[in-house]
Formats: sequence, C-alpha cells, structure tokens
Amino acid sequence: MSEWFARPVLFVADVGRSVDFYVNQLGFTRAWTYDEEGKALVAQVDRQGCALILSSQWPKKVGTALMFISLDPDVLHALRVELEGKGVAVKDGEWGYRLMVVHDLDGNELYFPYPSEPQP
Repeated sequence: MSEWFARPVLFVADVGRSVDFYVNQLGFTRAWTYDEEGKALVAQVDRQGCALILSSQWPKKVGTALMFISLDPDVLHALRVELEGKGVAVKDGEWGYRLMVVHDLDGNELYFPYPSEPQP
C-alpha cells in the first residue's frame, strides 16, 4: 500500500459502552472489535471515511484525545441537526476560529471547524 491510512486512537474506559455511543449517538458503524476473555479491549468505528480506534488498554490516558474532523459546511450543519436530534450535547467552541465540539462519554473531544468567513 503506497498511500497512508491514519487512524487515531481514543482512550476510553469501556470499549463496549463507547462503541454503543459512537454507533447509536454519533452515527458510526462498528468495523471490528478485539476481545480477550470475553471483554472488548479495542474496537474500530467508521463513518464516511473517518476511522477511529477506541481502546481501554491505557487507563491513565482515558479522555485525553482531541480529534479534528473537517466537513463541508452543508454536511457540518446537517451533522449538528442530526446529533442534536439524538440528544447529543453539541457545543460551540473557539480555537482561533469557530468550532462545533462534541465530547464522548469519557471526555475525548471531537472538534469540527466551521469554514472561514470570507474576508471583505
């Protein structure tokens, strides 16, 4: 494979609970899960080309991830409507520009930047 394929790892306390949140609340699909002794330790969720790995293998890192996801303006607006319709807490943020911010169950942050306003 000559092209890079990056997948960030988000640290979670309970993989099964997190997969349920990402699938049922955020609209991802479950790609795969790695279990040991009947307990899920790692899983991947996907949504429209965005692949995230959820891992409970480093408990000291739970809730420390920050992920930027860039979307077209129409898609971003539709996503906000979708998430709010499912009861997901969607916040406005700022990091030098406007953001839509979603926290997962462990406090990992998903930042969705709004497109820059055209300069006059």
